Amino acid sequence: MKNNEVKNKKTNKKVKKIAQFLFNPKLLICLLIAWMITNGWSYVFLFLGTYFKIGWMLKISGAYLAFLWLPFTPEKIVTIAIAITLLRFLFPEDKKTLAVLRRLHLKAKKGKENGTIFNRFSKKQKTNSDNESRT
Repeated sequence: MKNNEVKNKKTNKKVKKIAQFLFNPKLLICLLIAWMITNGWSYVFLFLGTYFKIGWMLKISGAYLAFLWLPFTPEKIVTIAIAITLLRFLFPEDKKTLAVLRRLHLKAKKGKENGTIFNRFSKKQKTNSDNESRT
């Protein structure tokens, strides 16, 4: 019973840290600006083109929005990259958020060097297939 309580406390701490990071007002501002750069303009064009019956706005926004809804578009990755860049330039004094981002970057870099990021799933598949073939 105490083991579950310890796990719950650890989980609650992690969730609280993640929520504090994600709902940081400075990061949210940068995410909003980055989203407007990558996506928001097309929704504005769609609204204005529909309201004022401007054909070229509707065509451009419709084509871009159709592209965004395809499964292979890297739009979210680009939006997050722009938001992080904006955070560095607009709020260089926000050491806490930038430190978290640096730690995540180093962790990803280390995982990539060790091959743990990309090979983790395939290793699990290999061990499962090895176990199945033994039985």
